[in-house]
Amino acid sequence: MPPSFLEAVITRFDRGLRTAAGVPQTEPDSRPPPRGQSPPGPRSGPGEARHIGRLMRVNYAGEVAAQGLYHGQGLTARDPQVAERMAEAAQEEQDHLNWCLERMAAHGVRPSVLNPLWLAGSVTLGAAAGLAGDRWSLGFVAETERQVMRHLQGHLAQVPDHEPETRAVLEQMVLDESQHAEWAEDGGAHPLPLTVRAAMGLNSKLLTKGSYWV
Repeated sequence: MPPSFLEAVITRFDRGLRTAAGVPQTEPDSRPPPRGQSPPGPRSGPGEARHIGRLMRVNYAGEVAAQGLYHGQGLTARDPQVAERMAEAAQEEQDHLNWCLERMAAHGVRPSVLNPLWLAGSVTLGAAAGLAGDRWSLGFVAETERQVMRHLQGHLAQVPDHEPETRAVLEQMVLDESQHAEWAEDGGAHPLPLTVRAAMGLNSKLLTKGSYWV
């Protein structure tokens, strides 16, 4: 086994453990959280704040899964350029993780205890997608990001205007996920079968429900 591959596995394993535990991780090129201006008026009450915090916990869990997918796909990618782009996308997802953690803390909510499960499953799935071939792997990225975008937009509809910091984070995440999907499609993504897309949607619902409550 080449040392470079072993080093990559160890690095991703260490990052994955920190991610699952809800530990913020920053790099020199990490982006600060997007900020919005607070309009005059009342802030969220306890019930609404808890709901928003749980929405961000769901988003954090989704980003845990997304980063796991990118790491798994990067390890098994056949084209070095695809592997490099997967690593870049994983770094952008790390920004999202940090932003979600901040919003969760602001609303008194901790990360989901199910995060290790989402991470382990997504790394395995990502590695399998990479082994199937780069075009299938890119197709998996494109479909995942499209589903995540719809999910984030649904959360945006539930976050009031007097939560500008949370709205700014969600809006930037939508933009980033859109860029990831476009990159994958431009790179020759193979459209996934309907059955695979449906299975991905079902898994997303399980993650959403589980992470919201636990």
